[in-house]
Amino acid sequence: MKTWMVNLIGITVLAAGLSACGVDGEPVRPSLNAGIGISNSGVHAGGSVGLQKGPVNVLVGF
Repeated sequence: MKTWMVNLIGITVLAAGLSACGVDGEPVRPSLNAGIGISNSGVHAGGSVGLQKGPVNVLVGF
């Protein structure tokens, strides 16, 4: 993985953790999705991290 992608994931997870514990007000639900795909061209990994508050969902895929 590229260094900038690892940093982005770390910052997103940190923000999700702080928001989920209710430090800044009403708790926000964090989400994490991960998957592995296998095809004729090889194995591929991917996923997303995000936050949900009420009807609003923000996801960052990688």
